[in-house]
Amino acid sequence: MVAHPPHGRFGGRFRHMINHMQNTALLLDAPLILQHSPAARGDSAAVEAEFSSLEAKVAQFVALCERLRAENQELRQELASARTDARRLHEKIDGARARLEGLLSRLPG
Repeated sequence: MVAHPPHGRFGGRFRHMINHMQNTALLLDAPLILQHSPAARGDSAAVEAEFSSLEAKVAQFVALCERLRAENQELRQELASARTDARRLHEKIDGARARLEGLLSRLPG
């Protein structure tokens, strides 16, 4: 079983989603940001710095996607395991119910 951080089972996941949304917003705003950037003024050092910054943001975004993909796979496995456990428990309950009904049917009365 996976140990969950002290902030709760889903707190960290929501924080990742929020970071993801912020990173996505930054990437979507990139063309607008570039219009007002030093790059638009022709400063080659600033252009290089800006591209490096964007490259780092893209790398963060890719890493986030990979983490979320792995987390999604983990959650799918946990769900499959929980469904298997639930099915096994329902079978036990059904067996116990059948045995109890059999015992009750044999009681005089």
